[in-house]
Amino acid sequence: MRTIRRTALGTTAALAASALVLSACSGSGAADGGAEVDTGGAPGEGFPVTVEHAFGETTVEAQPERVATIAWGNHEAALALGVVPVIMEAAVWGDDDGDGVLPWVEEKVEEMGAEMPETFDPTDGIDFEAVAASEPDVILAGYSGLTQEEYDTLSQIAPVIAYPETPWGSTWQETLAQDAKGLGLEARGEEVVAELEGVLADKVAEHENLAGTSAMWAYVEPTDTSTFSYFTVNDPRVQLFPELGMEIPEAVTRASEGNEQFNGSESTETAAETFADADVMVVSTDSDQQKIMQEDPLMSKIPAVERDSIAWLPADAPEAAVSNPSPLNIGSEYMDGYLATLDAAAAKAKQD
Repeated sequence: MRTIRRTALGTTAALAASALVLSACSGSGAADGGAEVDTGGAPGEGFPVTVEHAFGETTVEAQPERVATIAWGNHEAALALGVVPVIMEAAVWGDDDGDGVLPWVEEKVEEMGAEMPETFDPTDGIDFEAVAASEPDVILAGYSGLTQEEYDTLSQIAPVIAYPETPWGSTWQETLAQDAKGLGLEARGEEVVAELEGVLADKVAEHENLAGTSAMWAYVEPTDTSTFSYFTVNDPRVQLFPELGMEIPEAVTRASEGNEQFNGSESTETAAETFADADVMVVSTDSDQQKIMQEDPLMSKIPAVERDSIAWLPADAPEAAVSNPSPLNIGSEYMDGYLATLDAAAAKAKQD
């Protein structure tokens, strides 16, 4: 696997590269390494397809053979549908071995007997040059935080399947369904969603303390402990809780009103009172989060912190990354570990 590092690229250069790509794509078919797409019928059957999204709608004229993905989970959606992308973002969260590929992705690609897609470093944003160089027929971004400008630039390269409504707000089901439409695999997407919902339900059934407890995701900015931050109801990590039989605290629901972002913050001085109804908190231990919360005179009074009914997730590890559900991590052993950690925290809350 070769990682493409981001280089400086102005808009003019991006559009010039895009023009070259579009010219190349108008030739005699996909280059070597194109995805094998099984539509369940004759090749190209069902096209063109039009997909509605936050920026309007995108029409894919013919069956894509070369698929590029950006952001979290979209490459997993493609892989779950049997399509190997030609390029995807390198994982920068939960990557335990530094290769930019999460373990469940690596396992799926190996299972398919395919070569690992090329990756690009997203640290400085989307590497438009790398995406253009991959010569895609479609770009999947069903779960992403695309801006209008980024969408417009990517659209000069290939048709873009953007998120349905809210940036970074697509559930794993919506991500899979949205990307499946762009690949002409809508029916298969529905089947995969149903299969994974069954897998998740079976896993949840093994944990008796989850049902009826409330849970939220929290974190602290190490450089500013005057605020206590949380993920809103727009974030897939929070949206997963009801699927686990857990509840979203009313405080989080109220605090999320009028906020279309995936995160928000509360004054540390009022956090203990505001989030008193959170039985369980999920927190990653990166940046000394555990030490900060437990030693801060105000945050330590938050009921979940005080009784330690917190699902502490190891920093920058797959065990933390799996808390953001995706089409491939739901069936992984890491999801088992996450649910066990949640269950243990829920048990402490019930004992209080």
